[in-house]
Amino acid sequence: MKIHLIAIGGSAMHNMALALLHKGFNVTGSDDAVFSPSKERLEKHGLLPNQMGWFPDKITSDLDAIILGMHARENNPELAKAKELNIPIFSYPEYIYEQSKNKKRVVIGGSHGKTSITAMILHVLQNLNIDCNYMVGAQLEGFDNMVKLTNNAPIIILEGDEYLSSPIDRRPKFHLYKPNIAVLSGIAWDHINVFPTFEMYVDQFRIFKNTVSDTLIYCSEDEELCKLTKEETNCKIIPYSTPKHEIINGITTLKNTKLLIFGNHNLQNLNAAKLVCNELGVSDNDFFKQIATFKGASKRLELAKQTETSALYTDFAHSPSKLKATCSAMKKQFINRKLVACMELHTFSSLNDEFLAQYQGSMDTPDTAIVYFSPQAIAHKKLEPITKQQVHSAFNREDLLVFTDAKKLEDYLTTLNWNNQNLLMMSSGTFDGLNIKNLIK
Repeated sequence: MKIHLIAIGGSAMHNMALALLHKGFNVTGSDDAVFSPSKERLEKHGLLPNQMGWFPDKITSDLDAIILGMHARENNPELAKAKELNIPIFSYPEYIYEQSKNKKRVVIGGSHGKTSITAMILHVLQNLNIDCNYMVGAQLEGFDNMVKLTNNAPIIILEGDEYLSSPIDRRPKFHLYKPNIAVLSGIAWDHINVFPTFEMYVDQFRIFKNTVSDTLIYCSEDEELCKLTKEETNCKIIPYSTPKHEIINGITTLKNTKLLIFGNHNLQNLNAAKLVCNELGVSDNDFFKQIATFKGASKRLELAKQTETSALYTDFAHSPSKLKATCSAMKKQFINRKLVACMELHTFSSLNDEFLAQYQGSMDTPDTAIVYFSPQAIAHKKLEPITKQQVHSAFNREDLLVFTDAKKLEDYLTTLNWNNQNLLMMSSGTFDGLNIKNLIK
């Protein structure tokens, strides 16, 4: 098979390119900019385009398929040439389905916890030598790639994102996978730039629920999911919730198993992963033996550094519900330490003045609460400017600290006394390149 990827440099797209190369396909691609770590990974395998930009002469009639990334635009010249030559054009999720339609498909959906649940399932299956393909939204320890596609694996585990499929396909990605087994972890309004009302957002999960053929596993602690699962459905429905557990000396124990992860959301995620593994033939005993060594996915309550009296954690949290859950987990796990929590407003939703009010009360738990945003990022996203006062009012916490300069934020953090005090850095971005290693020092 000869495949060309338009916008090959994206996080998901370059992993797809590597997976297809490993499968033995002839892979080429184009992009107008490729950044680290995609650049180095593509270069290592001879897939980095020789020249940045779009080149219609790369699109030839001998191509079997085009995969179109979200980063490309509708008027992309390579896309136009592919249409002219009638070459089959797939979005990223469409091609994943094309490669897995003869497998048992497990799709993990929900506004939060998708990556963690997927990572837990993969960790257990890999340790038990159960062959499976996968697509996950983060680089996992013990896995070379974020995508694996082979002919022989009977199962594929897919992280099911509700964001759009491609510039010419406005359907959410998880609508295209047609799962045999699915998980829904929760519904918390996100992607306001695509789903301007909460009702529109919820409807995407309703559509997804109705694509499940065999089993739907859902979090019964989520109010919206409880409403959805009461509606007519054609599959078996299994609820899950936070399991009973103990926290002793900063270590969470569940079913006599000491865990490396903590927090109610992570424990809910673990329960969801266990139920999926049960559906795939894994016993509870085997599951708990393997999950004991699971350290977590990248930037999902990930420990960056710890001493006897302090710890620095990073987390992907950015939406209101995630902030609440992550801060609560830190306070509950380290009851004798104060918590400094810092979050970055980085996504389209979080930087939107209409959405800001959703953050009220989301940073009430930490002892010191900090919000960072970049006016340059707002300008780059072509959004209306917001002010420190707007942010302060939205979070509705009198002593909230608001920064717009990454260096000043770093300077402030390094002046604090970290004896019996933890630091939690939460963002889907990078705090404008703030160096976490400097904070560790």
